[in-house]
Amino acid sequence: MTGLDRYQDALTIQRVLHTTGTIAIVGLSGNELRASHFVGYYLKRHGYRVIPVNPRETEILGETSYPTLSDVPVPVDLVNVFRAPDALPEIARETVAIGARALWCQFGVINEEGARIAEDGGVTVVMDRCLKVEHARYVGRMHWLGFNTRRITSVRAGLQ
Repeated sequence: MTGLDRYQDALTIQRVLHTTGTIAIVGLSGNELRASHFVGYYLKRHGYRVIPVNPRETEILGETSYPTLSDVPVPVDLVNVFRAPDALPEIARETVAIGARALWCQFGVINEEGARIAEDGGVTVVMDRCLKVEHARYVGRMHWLGFNTRRITSVRAGLQ
């Protein structure tokens, strides 16, 4: 695999999704209109423990927000990153230091140095993929609008 392909392997993504229980979201926003907030909300609704990492907030989605990954008092399986790409090397170092198994970089968060730091520390890296989209794809809950309608049917109601 070359380029980003090596960080977007379908089997790796599925393994990460199925072996994760606790997710620290670096850059999780308290603003409901931000993508990070929607992703965190979605992940909580699907049974993951979500831990916000944002030094500007004290609580997000009903959970205590921590200034850094090093401040999180519980083991973390997956670090999900909603930050600028140049922040990734330091986040990768913290991910290795806390013993997380995977580092997931959202769309546009692409930094080879950060990926190398994480991989050298034994951390699985997924890059330039949305955790919510990939979860919905592999768990089978993706609706064409991007949410679960809880309705499975091929019958159209027609005009009412």
